[in-house]
Amino acid sequence: MRTPGIALAARLALFPVSFYLLILSVVRLVSKSGVSIPTWLLVLGIGACLLAGVALRVFLTDVAAKRKAAAMGARLVEVMKGERFGNIDCLLRLLEFFKTGYPGDGVTNAMDQLGPTFNFRVMYEDLIFTTEPQHIKIMLATDFENYVKGNKFRSAMLTVLGTGVFNSDGDMWKFHRSMTRPFFSHDRIAHFNIFDRHSDDAIKLIKQRLRAGYAIDFQDVISRFTLDSATEFLFGNCVHSLSAGIPYPFNVPSTEIRTGKAKIAEDFACAFAQAQHIIAERPWKGWIWPLFELFGDKTAGPMKVVNQYIEPILREAVDRHTKMSMNDGKRNDELTDDDTLLDHLVRLTTDPVVLKDEILSIMIAGRDTIAGTLTFVIYFLATHPQVLAHLREEILTKLGPENRPTYDDIREMKYLRAVINETLRLFPAVPFNVRESINPAIWPSTDPAEKPFYIPAKTSVAYSVFLMHRRKDLWGPDAEDFDPDRFLDERLHKYLTPKPFIFLPFNAGPRICLGQQFAYNEMSFMIIRLLQNFSFMALVPEAQSPETRPPAAWASGEGRKAIEKFYPKFHLTMYAYGGLWVKMIEAENEIA
Repeated sequence: MRTPGIALAARLALFPVSFYLLILSVVRLVSKSGVSIPTWLLVLGIGACLLAGVALRVFLTDVAAKRKAAAMGARLVEVMKGERFGNIDCLLRLLEFFKTGYPGDGVTNAMDQLGPTFNFRVMYEDLIFTTEPQHIKIMLATDFENYVKGNKFRSAMLTVLGTGVFNSDGDMWKFHRSMTRPFFSHDRIAHFNIFDRHSDDAIKLIKQRLRAGYAIDFQDVISRFTLDSATEFLFGNCVHSLSAGIPYPFNVPSTEIRTGKAKIAEDFACAFAQAQHIIAERPWKGWIWPLFELFGDKTAGPMKVVNQYIEPILREAVDRHTKMSMNDGKRNDELTDDDTLLDHLVRLTTDPVVLKDEILSIMIAGRDTIAGTLTFVIYFLATHPQVLAHLREEILTKLGPENRPTYDDIREMKYLRAVINETLRLFPAVPFNVRESINPAIWPSTDPAEKPFYIPAKTSVAYSVFLMHRRKDLWGPDAEDFDPDRFLDERLHKYLTPKPFIFLPFNAGPRICLGQQFAYNEMSFMIIRLLQNFSFMALVPEAQSPETRPPAAWASGEGRKAIEKFYPKFHLTMYAYGGLWVKMIEAENEIA
């Protein structure tokens, strides 16, 4: 496996060989002359020469790019200007925002100054950033073949995602996608038995804790629900994390000690989240990210825990498949109703690395994204009681207080879909993403009076649907308000219908999420079950640790940052820092 140190060495090797030869030649000449040079002076001189070489390389690269852009009737994307060498101050400030800020802090400041498309250059390596829908459309759809994950992104993600579907290009990406596509067919995603069993377990757990007089961390409960559902769906081997009990408010003493499967499941979830945090920061650090891990791969520890959970399951599945093949004397590749995703995958490959990479990718898509979105749905229902009342009325009118929803029921619930879509608009599961250009390209200017943008070859290009979804020029003056009706009234036809690429919660183009409908179904099913059982929800922020509540300084910020009542954060996907603590009223306890 490629280590960060090797990655750094590979990047340093890109400096011109002639420059190294020049340094060596100077050293040899000095040595032959008999002059003694102090070691400190030699090191200082070589360092200065390297910096000069970098500066020369950057200058020549910029001159060449300007000439190419001019030849194509275009202009370079404007660079965000920092105050220190290589924009290092901007980088460090952005990394601090990752830890303590509201999502998008630092980036929105640059957008205000430079517009929706700018060059966030880190250590003199271009990183084009955009929230412009026409540019995102080019990358994801109309010029899809020219924009790949690329070697830079893959090397940053490799220690966690391997070569799975989210971290591969070309034939490997097509192979992974073709493996999983049959499993997300209409017939299979309409099977709600798994959702039903685990939603019943989750709701019983919620009621038990609420009846004891305590608030619950909904994010914790729903993460267990999605983990249990995902492990049964993927492996046919549920970890039963819901049976382990849920946390109490931070100021309530608890002597519960988790053991057995419950502890394994919790350790796996924590380690996997930690690993995602680490790799999510790497692309923003540019080519120097290995410098932050000089003393070892930071993902090694958490991934050891993840692998200890995943690898035995994979070995068991491969062994089972091998024995069945030997007994049957033939290979049956047909997908049956009882098959798990892993059963299906081992028919296509028994390579443990390929299997693990794909399973972990689907785990992120099938567990983390759904848990995060359901958490944000409950946040909005708890802070917008009129929306909760409207949605609950639709559910009870359609299904009553107990009937289990079907695929057709969910499809007919327009307001339910609007609530989910509005949640995904304000808090898309994957808020930031990145591609890399293969060949030079031209992007239309956001200002018709200006020349188009020139995008050099082999350039990292990041985009944010999180920030695009909140742009007032795209969604109207109320873009930062939570209002599901925007997906049902005239605003739908005014803003979204003519420009469908302003709403991309599941990506778009050839890499659009295969599990989109599966996700809608699981989220819809759980919301329906919750509102059949509970008539009212309210936030209880005092139940969570004070340092995980929104900082007081946010109140003087702009937009949603000033009014947010929880602490949104993200690694590869979005989540609520410190959880989402709520109380609910059971439907049968309503006052007549």
